[in-house]
Amino acid sequence: MSHLSPFQTFLLISIIKIVVVLVITLTAVAYTVLLERKVLGHMQNRWGPSRVGPFGLLQPLADGIKLFLKEDLMPLASERPLFILAPIIALTCSLVSISVVPFGGMQKIKGVELFNVADLNIGLLVILGITSIGVYGIALSGWSSNNKFSLLGSLRATSQMISYELALGLSLVGVILRAQSLSLRDIVNSQSAHGLLSWNFFGGWQFVAFFIYLMAAYAETNRAPFDLPEAESELVAGYHTEYSSMKFAMFFMAEYANMITVSCVATLLFFGGASSPLGHLLPATFGGPILEAIFPILWFVAKVFAFLLLYIWVRGTLPRFRYDQLMGFGWKFLLPLAMLNIVVTSLVLAFHG
Repeated sequence: MSHLSPFQTFLLISIIKIVVVLVITLTAVAYTVLLERKVLGHMQNRWGPSRVGPFGLLQPLADGIKLFLKEDLMPLASERPLFILAPIIALTCSLVSISVVPFGGMQKIKGVELFNVADLNIGLLVILGITSIGVYGIALSGWSSNNKFSLLGSLRATSQMISYELALGLSLVGVILRAQSLSLRDIVNSQSAHGLLSWNFFGGWQFVAFFIYLMAAYAETNRAPFDLPEAESELVAGYHTEYSSMKFAMFFMAEYANMITVSCVATLLFFGGASSPLGHLLPATFGGPILEAIFPILWFVAKVFAFLLLYIWVRGTLPRFRYDQLMGFGWKFLLPLAMLNIVVTSLVLAFHG
């Protein structure tokens, strides 16, 4: 790389980072599906997928091939351009938001940060903005399908996401006030001084904000017990009733990619991101430069994995809300609680600052 200009070096490293992160994310999406099927299987006293490959580990590959080779049906009365565009919007928005997540330490090559595709000073706003655009994919899919079940499902999803987006955004204000920054890297650094005691959940007294975020995030990603847009018992399959083959798979991938994004953001904002729970008990140079680079990634992956397990556990445990209960919970409970959390956090910081 010595003969390359700084811009060419930056471009080359950025392209490599994008490809690596995309491959890892798509692999994680595939194996999150398998993890869910396995864990739910064991919770219901059965094996789950166990036929394809050792312990069923090749099941995601088999599912991908099956969906890819299926006939791609399209309803005659559908709005073709929007029908095709909807799953692309949903998947693109779910994958792009991963790009601002810092998933490791601050290691650099030629001045370019290794473990962050794009280190933006408004990273949190970017994630909130991109994830809120993802609802367009769902809204367009329901309308363009020309199916009453799809339309009802997409209307439910749109109203649900708009309702819970407010509580989700407001729950993060306390974290932003503590860190004095919208940069995800700065928010992580503000929690790294004393390990577990510096995390916003424990040391920052943001556990109320965390639970608001968690509830709103479940609703945002249309997951049980907030999976009303896909309610099989009422709406067949909701907004993707008319979709088949890879277009159906894209909606499926978008849902699981959103789960991973939500888990990453929860880890970054409330549980110190890639920082160790041990704080500075271990010296910074422990184990040499290689272990120094690998340990933060392992901590980050472990925290995200714990959140994904929680997602699956909740799905296997709780029944679905009624729609009026869903809306009442969002507007009458979570939203006022999020506002109260902002007021209390502001007062505490004002008196202690």
